[in-house]
Amino acid sequence: MPAAPAIVWFRDDLRVADNPALTAAAKSGQPVIAAFVLDEETTGLRRLGSASRWWLAGALRALDQSLQERGIALTLRRGPAERAIAELARESSATAIFWNRRYEPAATRVDQAVASDLTARGMDVQTFQASLLFEPSGIRTRSGSPFTVFTPFLRHVLARDEPRRPLPPPERITGASGVASERLEGWGLEPRTPDWAAKLAEHWTRGEAGARERLADFADGALADYADRRDRPDLPGTSRLSPHLRFGEVSPFQVWHAIMHAREAAHGTRAIGAGTDKFISELVWREFCHHLLASHPDLAGRNVQPRFDAFRWRDDPAALTAWQRGETGYPIVDAGMRELWATGWMHNRVRMVAASFLVKHLLIDWRAGERWFWDTLVDADAASNPANWQWVAGSGADAAPYFRIFNPLLQGEKFDPAGDYVRRWVPALAQLPAGAIHAPSDAPPAILAAAGVKLGENYPAPIVDHKAARTRALAAFDRVKAAGQQQD
Repeated sequence: MPAAPAIVWFRDDLRVADNPALTAAAKSGQPVIAAFVLDEETTGLRRLGSASRWWLAGALRALDQSLQERGIALTLRRGPAERAIAELARESSATAIFWNRRYEPAATRVDQAVASDLTARGMDVQTFQASLLFEPSGIRTRSGSPFTVFTPFLRHVLARDEPRRPLPPPERITGASGVASERLEGWGLEPRTPDWAAKLAEHWTRGEAGARERLADFADGALADYADRRDRPDLPGTSRLSPHLRFGEVSPFQVWHAIMHAREAAHGTRAIGAGTDKFISELVWREFCHHLLASHPDLAGRNVQPRFDAFRWRDDPAALTAWQRGETGYPIVDAGMRELWATGWMHNRVRMVAASFLVKHLLIDWRAGERWFWDTLVDADAASNPANWQWVAGSGADAAPYFRIFNPLLQGEKFDPAGDYVRRWVPALAQLPAGAIHAPSDAPPAILAAAGVKLGENYPAPIVDHKAARTRALAAFDRVKAAGQQQD
């Protein structure tokens, strides 16, 4: 009789290289079933946004191709993971299952339930660390509590031993036969009519090969100037690895060691050294967000700082819609929101400016912005997305001071000095000179006329005055601060 198979349960680790669960299953000597379950029914698991669903389809297609090159196919199932995995184990008579651990509390509960059920059935359950460099349970302050401030967290993890080396992909895997799979096309992950995602495909190569190429290009190129150019949306100064990390098409271990290898190859050049240090801190910020989520399960819905529960947000649907459409009258904000809609991604500096504008200029609840980003970002991450929104709002664990209110005019002038970023995404302003492009409402009528800009017609006037909005925001946040001090 053929040997009983082992299941590899893929989740946010859609790759064959540096995949400890897949490597262990391939070495077990058992026929392998590679499985992915689309779970949109289990309570607590957040349903993917539209852009993420589009990315997932391409990632699964690419993973299936990589697996078939090694001798097996990807088995797709849909439904509550606890039920779907149990059914697959029963149908296949599998005796072992391997997966890489997740740390989102709702996902952890699912994994624990599956492990308990399968162990009771006599199956061998093995789990591995693959999506985070440092597991939340192993990173604690001296008092034994989770870190709530990033800088000491960064110092702590950088003082630890270097993360393990990435694993090579299995060359050949023995597959199990007779296992039924659903069709990816039947899941409706990609839009059809209208196919709004066609424009996203112009900017991304989903899958492990695309991730590997992007990492190599960054390590050999933009990394050298990363410290100086990372805040410039008009320049190609960032890695754009975030969606690949989100879906596990590349592991943080692969990223860490590729960056360190580039540093060593440059023989300590000062520029790349600074770029490496800054990029590693950004990689560790991702870790910090996941550690924060592990201790705050409702990170996307509840303020980490309870005093913000009393904050009186404005209900302004018209302003929210203007922000979503990139029609606020503030070019750097509008360029970012339009870049997001066209590409499923936004430069990180502009994300902060756009988020600050929604929360502080418009006084609209950060959760409304978080939901919009969740639906439109290809890198929407259950930890980073809400953690960064709470950072901007000032309600998070490691929050920006509530009085930090980005001036969108100055931000545009500083980080898009020639206006090239705005010109790309707000073509109505393309003919304005650099001195006017970030504040068209302040430009002389002759300058606007020469550039073909008609405020209120082909580009909106500002929906709120910056100085008045800043004064209003400071007063609102001062009230929250005062109320918190009285409670203390």
